[in-house]
Amino acid sequence: MRARYPDVEGYVERDGVKVGYEVFGSGPTTVVFTPIDLIVHSRAWKAQVPYLARWHRVVVIDPRGNGRSDRPHDPSALTDLQAMADTVAVMDDVGVDQAVVAGLCSSTWTATLLAVHHPERVAGVFAVAAGIPYLTPRLPHRLTDDDWDESMGPAVGWQKESVNYWRQDYRDFVEFFFGQLLPEPHSTKQWEDAVGWALEGDLESMLAHEEAPLCVPDQAGAEAVLARVRCPVLVVHGSADMCQPQARSVRFAELTGGRFVGIEGAGHLPQAREPVLVNHLFRDFVDGLATTRATAPIRWTRPLNRQRKVLMVSSPIGLGHTRRDLAIAQELHALRPDIQVDWLAQAPVSDVVASSGETVHPASGFLASEVEHMESESAEHDLHAFQAIRAMDEILVTNFMVFDELVRTEHYDAWVADEGWDVDYFLHENPELKSSAYVWMTDFVGWLPMPDGGEQERLLASDYNAEMVEQVARFPRLRDRSLFVGDPVDCVPDGLGDGLPSVRGWTESHFDFTGYITGYQPLTDDERLEMRAELGWRPDEQVVVVAVGGTSVGAPLLRRTIAAYPAAAQAVPGLRMEVVAGPRIDPASMAAPEGVQVHGYVPDLYRVLAASDLAVVQGGLTTCMELVANRRPFLYVPLRHHFEQTFHVPHRLARYGAGRRLDYDDTVPESLAAAIAAEVGQPVAYRPVETDGAARAARRIAELV
Repeated sequence: MRARYPDVEGYVERDGVKVGYEVFGSGPTTVVFTPIDLIVHSRAWKAQVPYLARWHRVVVIDPRGNGRSDRPHDPSALTDLQAMADTVAVMDDVGVDQAVVAGLCSSTWTATLLAVHHPERVAGVFAVAAGIPYLTPRLPHRLTDDDWDESMGPAVGWQKESVNYWRQDYRDFVEFFFGQLLPEPHSTKQWEDAVGWALEGDLESMLAHEEAPLCVPDQAGAEAVLARVRCPVLVVHGSADMCQPQARSVRFAELTGGRFVGIEGAGHLPQAREPVLVNHLFRDFVDGLATTRATAPIRWTRPLNRQRKVLMVSSPIGLGHTRRDLAIAQELHALRPDIQVDWLAQAPVSDVVASSGETVHPASGFLASEVEHMESESAEHDLHAFQAIRAMDEILVTNFMVFDELVRTEHYDAWVADEGWDVDYFLHENPELKSSAYVWMTDFVGWLPMPDGGEQERLLASDYNAEMVEQVARFPRLRDRSLFVGDPVDCVPDGLGDGLPSVRGWTESHFDFTGYITGYQPLTDDERLEMRAELGWRPDEQVVVVAVGGTSVGAPLLRRTIAAYPAAAQAVPGLRMEVVAGPRIDPASMAAPEGVQVHGYVPDLYRVLAASDLAVVQGGLTTCMELVANRRPFLYVPLRHHFEQTFHVPHRLARYGAGRRLDYDDTVPESLAAAIAAEVGQPVAYRPVETDGAARAARRIAELV
C-alpha cells in the first residue's frame, strides 16, 4: 500500500509512445520529477512524494521503458532529448508553466537540458548523484568490456554490466548492480524494491537505450550546456557511490553556480536510504525559491514560561496500545497535573483517545494509515507481520516526517513512542533531530522468522535485529527511557540472530520493566454480576464473547466462530454468543443465526470480556491479557505467519498458565464447537496480573518532564 495515492493519473503521447505520469497535491510551487533512468521508474521517489505533496503540487513521470510508460525498442525514441521533451509534454498536459525539476543520476541531465532549452519553465534544479555525461572520468570499475561473452569465462563483478551478459542473465546483473548501488548495511528492503522495479521494465528497451545517442559528444559539450544554466541548483551525492563519481556532482555544482551537499558513507540512492535528510534538503530548497511566500509570524516563549508537554505516539496496529497509553496518561495527569499530553495518533486510536477526553493533535490528520496497510497485507486469518512491516517503509517515513514537522514547530518536554516504529527507527538514523527527552515503549523485542520462510527470512530477521542492536550500541543515550511492558521472563529465550545476543539477555541490559499494563482494575465478582445484568445476560446462562480487535483482519475468525454456534449450542443448551466486530468490520456483513448477536465497536470491551463465560479471540497480547487479568477462560487463535502472535504472546501466556491455543485449521465448525463446549465456564488458576504497571511507567516518564 502507498502512503499517498495520486490525485490525477494520465498519459501523454508523442510519436506513438505513451508516457505515464501522476500528480499529487496542490500548492504554490510545482515539483516535477523528470523521467528517471529506465532501469527503475518513478516509485524510486516514493519517500519524497508524500512529504512534498503536503505543501506543493508534485508530478512524477515514468521513463520510456518502465512503469506506466510504453516500451519502445528504437534507440531514437530513447534519447536524452526525448526524455526532456516528455517532461515538457507532461508539464503542458497538467498545466504547469514553471516548476522545480528534480533528477536522479541520468535524469539530472534531463533536468539540466530542460533548464537550458526551456529556462522559463524551470525555477530550480534539485539533483541527486548527478549523472552528467562526460563531465568527469567514469569510475574505473565501470570501464567494462561491452563485448564480453561466455567464451571469455564467467562474468565477475562489473563485467556483468554488458549488453551480452544482460541477454544471458539480466536478473543476476540487476541484483548485483543494486547491491553495489546500496552499499549501506541493512539495505535489504531498498534493494528488493529496486530489483523489483528493474524487473518490471523491458530488456529490449534497456538494450536500445544503450545505443541511443546523446545530444553532446564530449566533455566540452557537456560543460557548455552546464554553463548556460541560470536557475538555482542543489546537488546531493554520497561518498560511497559506485555508479557516479562524487566529483561529477562537485563539478556540476561549480559550473552551474549551485550548492553541493556530500553525504559521507552514502551510496547512489540516498533518497531511498537517507530519506529524512534528502526530504529536508529538498523542501528547504523549494521553499527558499519561493521569495514571495508569506512568512508566518514567529513566536517564542521563554523556557521557564512554557507549558510542560508530553507528545504520545501510539501505534494503531491493534487497539491494545491505546488502552495502556491512556492508563499511563491518566497516571501522568495524577502525578503532575501541570503536564499537558498531546496525542499523535490515527484512526481508530484517535477516535478512542478523543472519546476519552484526551487531546488529539491536528497534525494527526496527515498520518498515512498503518491499519489499512496491514489489512491490505492480510489474507484469510493470515498476516505475515514481519514482511508487512517491512513493506510499510514508505508509510513509516511519511509518518515520521509528520512527527518531525510537529516537534520542529512545537516544544515538548518528552516524546513517548509506544511501538512507534517510525519514530524510533528514523531518530536512530538521524540522531541530530532529537530535541527532547525520548521514551521508547514496547511489549516485545526481536523480529522472529517464521519456519516456512526458510533461510532467506531467517537472514532478513537477523539483519533487522542486528541493525537495532547496532543503533542502540552507537547511540545509547538517544532513548532516555526504554520501557518493556512486562517482566524479564516475558521475553522469549530465542536468539536475535547469528552472532547476536539472546532476546532476553539484550532486553534485560537495555530496558526497564514496568510489569504488565492493563489500564484498569479487574472486575470483582459483584462487578461482574452487575455487568452481566447491564448487558441483559442472565446469571445462569453461558455466554461466549467473540472479539478480534481493531482491524478487519479477524473477519474470517468471526465467521468461523458464528458457523460453529449451532453445534456448540447443541452441546451447551441455552448458549449465548456475542460477537464484537470492532471499528473496521461491518456487523451487517456477518450472517448470524438466532442466539448470536453481532455488535460493532464496543467501548471498554474489557468489561464485556470480563463478564463472559468464555472468549474466543485472536492471539493479540492485549485482549488475551485482559482475559487473564479478569480470570476468564478463553480460546485464542494466532494469525498465521504473525510472528508476535505465534511466538511472543504464547510464551507470555504460558507463564500465566492461561488460555487454550487453537490453530486456525482447527476452527472448522465441529472442532471449534467442541472446544467451546469443553472450555465454557471452566474454572481457571491463572497467575495474577500486575496492577501497577501504568503507574510505574508514568513515574519513569515524569522524571524526564
